[in-house]
Formats: sequence, structure tokens, C-alpha cells
Amino acid sequence: MTLALVLAATLLMCAWVFWRFYWFYRDPLRHPPAAPGIVSPADGTVVYVKRAAPGEDVVVIKRGLAARIADIVKEDVRSPKVVIGIFMSPFDVHYNRVPLAGRISMIRSHPGSGRNAHMGPMHWRSVLGVSPRYRNSVHIVSNERTVTRIEGTYEARPLPYYIVQIGARTVGGIEVFGRVGDHVVRGAKFGIIRIGSQVDLVLPDDPTLQVRVEPGQKVRAGETILVD
Repeated sequence: MTLALVLAATLLMCAWVFWRFYWFYRDPLRHPPAAPGIVSPADGTVVYVKRAAPGEDVVVIKRGLAARIADIVKEDVRSPKVVIGIFMSPFDVHYNRVPLAGRISMIRSHPGSGRNAHMGPMHWRSVLGVSPRYRNSVHIVSNERTVTRIEGTYEARPLPYYIVQIGARTVGGIEVFGRVGDHVVRGAKFGIIRIGSQVDLVLPDDPTLQVRVEPGQKVRAGETILVD
């Protein structure tokens, strides 16, 4: 019995090391679709899709705690937005990709309000398919994040947008590979968050834009069209 326990523990440790130092950092090739459209910045599960005005709740996390646009982007936003939240489980690819070509105009890192909250509630609700997947997920407003603004162009008109990379309790770093002033192309690698995390895409609420995803849908960074 002792030998069996030792073997089981060894196998579990080997599996953890494989996941933590190899599988987590896998970087599969991605091919942006030929069709026009704004692609997903992250692999994972869509946890909310909301058209919201400034001051309006994007999601109600629990009684007495809601997330508004300004709580997510940490900016004084003064126009309606489309907000799409994507949860990246520990088993998803964690490289993030550019949704729409443009120029990086801002990169800001915001510390969490205290210790980062655990993303367990969102993880299990996503695994089990329980709606709403954001219930009790205080990390949406409290955890550290990096907010990047990109001055995009879509169908020959300006379309500035935000990518919000939110770290989990176990986060080992949030990276953006570019710098302010850099031009980025659709589908290119943009950054990475180490260990479970969330990425939100925040776009202008242009009535001509059509959202093509819904909560519960699995998406792939650089390939799945979220909006067109």
C-alpha cells in the first residue's frame, strides 16, 4: 500500500509539473478568419455579453456588488460600450491575441484592492454550465489588471477599444508584449496571463456592430469572431 501511495503521489506530481511548466505555456498556431470581424482576445468561455451605458451595471456579481464599465477598465468612460467577458480556465491557452488591428495608445497596470480574489466561483459555474457564470465572482472588480487601449479601425472608420487582462489569485504576471505607439495586427500575439485569468473586450456600442457570441460559448483567441 505504501508503495502504491508513493507511485500515485509521484504520478500526480509529474502531471502537475507537466501542466505547470509545459502544457500551460503551449502556443498553438492561430489563423485569423478571412471574413472581416473583431476576433476573440482569449481562449476560454464567454461569461457575459452586455451593452451598457456609463453608470449602468454590466453584471450584478452579488447583492450589493455590481460591476460597471468604469470598474472594469478603471477609466472614466463617458459613452455606451459593448462588454464581452471571457474566462480562461487553467487548462486554456493563455496567450492573448489582438482582436482588431490598430495602434496601442495606452497601457496601464492597476493593483488589486487587497489580495487577488480567487476565480473558483466562475471556474466551477463555467465547468458545470450554471448561469450566470459571473455570480459571486468579485475578481471582476477587485483583482489586479492591465488595461490596454488600442486605436483600431473597422470598415474604414475609427473604432477604439480596450483589452482588460485580469489576474487570478495565483497570477504570476500579466504581460503585454507591445508598447505605446506600436501598431498591432489582427490575430497577432498580444500578451499572456500566467495561471487562471479573465480577459474582457470593451468596444464602442456602435449600432452597426453585431455581437456573434453569447454566454457559455467557447472561443479561441485570434480565430473566433466576436463582433462584426
